[in-house]
Parts: sequence; structure tokens; C-alpha cells
Amino acid sequence: MINIKNILCPVDYSIYSEKALNYAIEFANKYQAKLYLIHVLDIRVYDVNDPDLFNVNVVDKETINKMKDRLLKCVSQDTKGTISLKTIVVEGVPFAEIIKASKEYKIDLIVLGTHGRTGLSHAIMGSVAEKVVRKSPCPVLTVRHPEHDFVMP
Repeated sequence: MINIKNILCPVDYSIYSEKALNYAIEFANKYQAKLYLIHVLDIRVYDVNDPDLFNVNVVDKETINKMKDRLLKCVSQDTKGTISLKTIVVEGVPFAEIIKASKEYKIDLIVLGTHGRTGLSHAIMGSVAEKVVRKSPCPVLTVRHPEHDFVMP
């Protein structure tokens, strides 16, 4: 029997993570699991060689708390009353922080959206979802947008 007690859902506020969050909420309801929402502030966005930009990367506790509140706003009031939620906001490399959180919080399932990039954009940008799938200590459900209905041939 599958026992899912802790679910991690990375949120980057895109339509892709929004679709994944819908799945994560459904799984949390079905398994009475705790849902962890994580947002990673990508440290690679800033140029550490430029002192003016480097200071942008420093995030204080008040800002982290505001970002946690923003994460909570992704979930409806009705849903908040039916499942246990925890928000996580960290700085780092997204795939590495997702893997780290999955180990730290003993996550049983990661549900994340994928942009579905291919070709040159995939080669340049890389894929957070692909790296999470490869390195995750637990099962990973990736959700693409638009979702495809299964149609019998």
C-alpha cells in the first residue's frame, strides 16, 4: 500500500506550477497528507561580481514572511481548512533546494510543473523538473500544461 504523508509542491507562480498545485492539493486531500509549498529564490539570477546587484540577493526575515504569505494565497480558503499546509521560502539553486527540502521534511511525493522546454532553450536553461526527477529520493509527479486528456485510440 502506498503511504503518502508529506507532499512537496514547488511554486514559481507560473501556470505550470499552478496546475501542479491542483494535483498536489488533490493528493493531500486523498491521503490526508501535509502539503509543503516551497518557493526558491534563484541565486543564479544575480551577478555576484557586481556589488550593486549582489546586495539585491540579501533577503531579510520580513521579506521571507511576506513571500510565505504569498505562497499561502495560492491555496483557497476552503482548501486551507481541509489540509495541513507549511510554506518554505529559501535562496539557492532551485533543483538543489527542492531535493534538500524533500530530504529534510521526509517528503513522500514531489508534485511539480514542467515548462516542457525542448531544443536550445532546454539546453541553455536546463530543466528543474528533469534534475529533480533524476536526483529525488522519492517519487516525482510532473505536470505539463496544457494538460492532455487521455483519449482511447
